[in-house]
Amino acid sequence: MGNEVSALHETSGQSSRKTSQVIAFHSSAKWRAHFEASKATTKLIVIDFTAAWCRPCRSMEPAINGFAAKYTDVEFIKIDVDELMDVAQEFGVQAMPTYILMKKGKEVDKVIGAKREELQKKIEKHRF
Repeated sequence: MGNEVSALHETSGQSSRKTSQVIAFHSSAKWRAHFEASKATTKLIVIDFTAAWCRPCRSMEPAINGFAAKYTDVEFIKIDVDELMDVAQEFGVQAMPTYILMKKGKEVDKVIGAKREELQKKIEKHRF
């Protein structure tokens, strides 16, 4: 495991055309390489800054997995703030969960807290 990028939370049970997933990064270097590459695309990226000890984060996990299944044109990234503290600091994350919506390497929106409906509205607003 270590520095590998792992695909988590594969969706199942839903008849979606395309299997979507939440990608978890465990290496700052791999995250940075992915982030740099994402600047060339117009695809919306939702970064979920989370922590294993964070109850609101865990309560939002099924919603994030559901969004990943529904919005297959959006990329969902999971970053554990304890594991990649430097990445969380770069994005100014001070509370969990924090969801940062990015396009072409720029932040277009943000949701702080376990606010499922607000996050969904912002995903729908920025995905095209």
